[in-house]
Amino acid sequence: QVQLVESGGGLVQPGGSLRLSCAASGSILDISAMGWYRQAPGKQRELVAGIITAGGSTKYADSVKGRFTISRDNAKNTVYPQMNNLKPEDTAVYYCNAARKWGLSDIWGQGTQVTVSS
Repeated sequence: QVQLVESGGGLVQPGGSLRLSCAASGSILDISAMGWYRQAPGKQRELVAGIITAGGSTKYADSVKGRFTISRDNAKNTVYPQMNNLKPEDTAVYYCNAARKWGLSDIWGQGTQVTVSS
């Protein structure tokens, strides 16, 4: 099994920055990709940024391109989304996700609140 531990989040003013982190443990060799999703009240959960385990290819939602950067520390099995120039519309609960190989189901973190407000 894979376990995910998230940290970061909180309240930030518009234009500010936050860095979240997601540390994976357990059967990490099962992981094919890791990413962050977010869900705002009344909206569907959406992919924010993701990174492929092998090769490091990244993917971003159009709404965060140029503002968010996802990176990984393989030694720590941790993924970091650096979020800059935050906007009120970035306010949501952010969830870490680990996609797994062999048809195994995704693993989700517990979620962390990000609020962008003055």
